[in-house]
Amino acid sequence: MESIQATKQRFGIIGNSATLNRAIEKAIQVSPTDISVLVTGESGVGKESIPKIIHQLSHRKHNKYIAVNCGAIPEGTIDSELFGHEKGAFTGATSTRSGYFEVADGGTIFLDEVGELPLTTQVRLLRVLENGEFIKVGSSKVQKTNVRIVAATNVNMFEAIKKEKFREDLYYRLSTVEINLPPLRERQEDIHLLFRKFASDFALKYKMPTIKLSDDAIQILLKFRWSGNIRQLRNVAEQVSVLEQNRAISAETLRSYLPSGSSNLPAVINKTKSESDFSSEREILYKVLFDMKADLNDLKKLTMELMKSGNAKDVQKDNEGLIEKIYGDNNTEESLDDLQVLAIPQEVKKEQAYKAETEDKYHFAEEIEEEETLSLHDKELELIKKSLERHGGKRKLAAEELGISERTLYRKIKQFDL
Repeated sequence: MESIQATKQRFGIIGNSATLNRAIEKAIQVSPTDISVLVTGESGVGKESIPKIIHQLSHRKHNKYIAVNCGAIPEGTIDSELFGHEKGAFTGATSTRSGYFEVADGGTIFLDEVGELPLTTQVRLLRVLENGEFIKVGSSKVQKTNVRIVAATNVNMFEAIKKEKFREDLYYRLSTVEINLPPLRERQEDIHLLFRKFASDFALKYKMPTIKLSDDAIQILLKFRWSGNIRQLRNVAEQVSVLEQNRAISAETLRSYLPSGSSNLPAVINKTKSESDFSSEREILYKVLFDMKADLNDLKKLTMELMKSGNAKDVQKDNEGLIEKIYGDNNTEESLDDLQVLAIPQEVKKEQAYKAETEDKYHFAEEIEEEETLSLHDKELELIKKSLERHGGKRKLAAEELGISERTLYRKIKQFDL
């Protein structure tokens, strides 16, 4: 069995962290077998290296190795890409085509981003894993294939299963052995080592001296979160190598190439609101609406009492608790003024103000209110009649002109016996 160090040198893997060594060790151990392997880890951690190790150290190394990015193939064509299709199976299928599972017979297929597979394709893949059988698109003939599958994903598979985006039975078939690659922030001892390797490679590629970090710059490099992992580190090394004239890189210079607010410190991560959160907010909203409705009913009650009695002072005295609830901490005079406004309709305010000096205003408000109530009734009846006559008895047009619903107009017609 090949050693971990020899494997790292052979496949160009840089790093000495214990978690990385454990992942490589597991890859070496499973390579002689034909069991399915699922490689997990964040985007950019180098998951594509593990299936190469497994294939090259297995008895299938002389047969084909095909890497397929499942997330990059459109949903409508992925079945054809993986399993092939017959001529005329769909529009544009001008000839019979062999899929990856047929071409890679006897070899290894690496399904990258397997969590992005459509559910229909997952059913086909499950059949291949269980008995090595597949059917081309547009065919009824069952074909056999002897392919080893190594899959990789950066998706939380248990979350995807819970949301019914990934089949649970397929997950357990794929993950007979699961190999997890740690994120770069958990491999502190490897960060500077990787940066130096990338800097050396780019110096050779662009024919220029290798950049060198100061001690302060190294500390910034180690404290940075590296959410893009090795891929992000490589990009930063390339940018600094190409753009900086001075090959001695200070902390300030390196910091200018790093996104702000991404230090390797604990952070609060906002989670998607759960159903219970929305339910709680909905209950609060309902309570506010019910409270508003209760206040409105209280206000209506107070207004009706005032209209009937005509004496704002008596109503205020009898309903002190209710008035305080509606008007808050207003003083007596302000509350009284508000009650008077409620008691007197808008149309008679000017007339009341004109006669206020000679007549008792509360008594007058009562008289005006009674007269106005009758006149409003008559005017409403008159307006409904005119509108119906104008529109030839068509209730819908009359209701639109009056600014009320057709149902309300129908009720008024019955009420007034029109």
